[in-house]
Amino acid sequence: MALWLMKSEPDVFSWDDLVAKGSKGEEWDGVRNYQARNNMKAMAIGDRVFFYHSNIGKEIVGVAEVCALAHPDSTTDDPRWECVDIRAVEPLPRPVTLAEVKDTPELADMALVKSMRLSVQPVTEEEWKIVCRMARGD
Repeated sequence: MALWLMKSEPDVFSWDDLVAKGSKGEEWDGVRNYQARNNMKAMAIGDRVFFYHSNIGKEIVGVAEVCALAHPDSTTDDPRWECVDIRAVEPLPRPVTLAEVKDTPELADMALVKSMRLSVQPVTEEEWKIVCRMARGD
């Protein structure tokens, strides 16, 4: 199982919006960056995803999972753009802010810090564990 982080502006589509979609989840459409698209094409069913609120909040707020493999993005007729579907698994016990991530030396190489503009990015197993510990207040 691979680990990922996906960004969404909460005033456009928030964690609560994903939760409201239930077990069917939601298409992660509208991505128009080749690297982000390629990351989605690499995803497998059951891969875990940190859900990150960008612009407003700038914090990791929940864990989702991939529930449909890469398929044509329904928001365009351009066949180059594909996306996956994700569904909510659980909220984090407390959000982990971008400032906290940046202040954690062990996360200095995390894509969230190094590739801040990339909307779909990989997360290492060690990074995942650290963020989860931070969310629990450990």
